[in-house]
Amino acid sequence: MTSFGPDAFQLVLLRRMADFQPELAEEARRRLGASPADQREANKRWQAMVRTRRALPRYRSVLGPPESAEPRRIGDLECEALLWPLPLWPDLRFEVLAAPDGAVWNEWLVRAPGAPEPVLESPEDLLPWSATVDEVARAFAPVRPMEGTAPTRWRLAFAARGRPCTAEFTYGLLQRVSPGPEGAVAP
Repeated sequence: MTSFGPDAFQLVLLRRMADFQPELAEEARRRLGASPADQREANKRWQAMVRTRRALPRYRSVLGPPESAEPRRIGDLECEALLWPLPLWPDLRFEVLAAPDGAVWNEWLVRAPGAPEPVLESPEDLLPWSATVDEVARAFAPVRPMEGTAPTRWRLAFAARGRPCTAEFTYGLLQRVSPGPEGAVAP
């Protein structure tokens, strides 16, 4: 792998997703035509970029110009929402929310504009890589956001059909749902 572009970036995302879904991540890595050594090298190069470059220019240099960029208001804060397509997930976009000074506030996968959302009615509908944080939060409201186990991870606690659940996400993409009291949310 000589250049660092979208394929290498996807390998970085897959490395974190493999913690939850090793089979899906392995299959996706093979679809990219990359070896485990390619993936290790991509992660090493990404970590070096994370330490040496400002965040927003890093994404532009790796992923190219965004497919779209628009102002967004979150509470009292103004930011820019930038979206990039990634070939492994054609119905999703990698979204970066950036402050006016270029600092990155959030980075994750979201549903592409116009792409059909999954039908989420029960815990059985929550298959790995099938939904984003926002989609699960809307489908099973009210939810309680919980701290993730790493900077690229999110968790939501909710009740579905009377059963408490905890959904775990990596880069905003659903990885797994666990039953249990930790996920209890009042209906």
